[in-house]
Amino acid sequence: MSTKAAEGAAPLATRQRRRRMPTELSIFLVLVGIALIYEVLGWMFIGQSFLMNSQRLTIMILQVSVIGIIAVGVTQVIITGGIDLSSGSVVGMTAMIATSFAQSSTWGRAVFPSLTDLPAVVPIMIGLLIGATAGLANGALIAYTKIPPFIATLGMFVSARGVAKWYTKGQPVSGITEQFHFIGTKAWPVVVFLLVALIFHIALRYTRYGKFTYAIGANPQAARVSGINIEAHLVKVYVIAGLLAGLAGIVTAARAETAQASMGVGYELDAIAATVIGGTSLTGGVGRITGTVIGTIILGVMTSGFTFLRIDAYYQEIVKGFIIVAAVVIDVYRQKKRRKH
Repeated sequence: MSTKAAEGAAPLATRQRRRRMPTELSIFLVLVGIALIYEVLGWMFIGQSFLMNSQRLTIMILQVSVIGIIAVGVTQVIITGGIDLSSGSVVGMTAMIATSFAQSSTWGRAVFPSLTDLPAVVPIMIGLLIGATAGLANGALIAYTKIPPFIATLGMFVSARGVAKWYTKGQPVSGITEQFHFIGTKAWPVVVFLLVALIFHIALRYTRYGKFTYAIGANPQAARVSGINIEAHLVKVYVIAGLLAGLAGIVTAARAETAQASMGVGYELDAIAATVIGGTSLTGGVGRITGTVIGTIILGVMTSGFTFLRIDAYYQEIVKGFIIVAAVVIDVYRQKKRRKH
C-alpha cells in the first residue's frame, strides 16, 4: 500500500508543479492583458488602435529604457532586503556633472571653457564614477553604520539633488558634442537597457555574486554563518545600483541634448514600481531581472495608454500608486502561500 501511495503521490506532486505558473509568465500575461484593454478602449473612445501605432510604441520603449536601467540596479538592492530612494537624484546630479564635460567649443557658455570638445568617453567615465561614488556612500553607511537603507538613501536623495542645483547655480547645461549626443539617439537607449539587463540577469543567476545577493536577502544570519562577507557585498550591490543610476543620467542627458537639475525627479519611485510589479519581493531574497524588464514595460504601457486615452496626469499618479500597493499585497500573499508549502 505504501508503494502504491508513493506512486500516486509522485504524479500528484508533478501535476501541482505543472499548475504553478512561472512568475515571469504570469507578469507577461498581465502585460498582454493591459495592452489589449487599451486596444479595446482606444477603438471605443478614440477610434484608433493603441498597439498598431509604431511611433507611439517606439516613444514608449525609449521613455522606459532609462527607468529600466535604474530598475536593474534597484532590483539587486531590494533582493538584499534593502531599498534605494536616491537613484532619481543621482540621475540629475550625474547628468549635470557629466554634461559639463561634454560641451562643444562652439557653445559660448561652457561650464569649463578649457575642457570642451572632449572625447565622449571622458564625460561617460566621469558620470559613471559620480554614480558609483554615490552608491559607495549609500552602501558604506548601510553596511558599516547599520543605518536603515531607507534613511541612508533618503539622505543621498536630498544631497544629490542639492549638488545638481548647486553645480551650475540652477542653470541648465547645454551645447553638447555630437559624439556624446549619439548615445541618446535612435534605439541606443533601448540597446543599453537590454544589454545591462542581460549582463545582470547572467550575474544574478549564474555567478557567486548572484548567490550571495539572494542569500543575504533570504537569511542574513545564515549567509554570515556560511562565510559571506555581508558588509562588503552590500557595498558592492549599492555601488552597482549607483553606477546604473549614473548611466541612466548620462543616457537621459544625451537624449535630451541638455542637462537640468530637475532631471530624474520621481525616477526612483518608477524604478521601485517596475521592480515590484516585476515580482521582486520587498522582503528580500526573491526577484529576477527578467521580471523587472517586463515590469518596466508594463509601467511604460500604462503611462502611454493613459496619454493615449487623454486621461489627466493626476489620475495617472493615483492609479500608479494603487498598482504599486496591489503588487505588494500580491507579493505578501505569494510569500504566505510559499511558507505553507
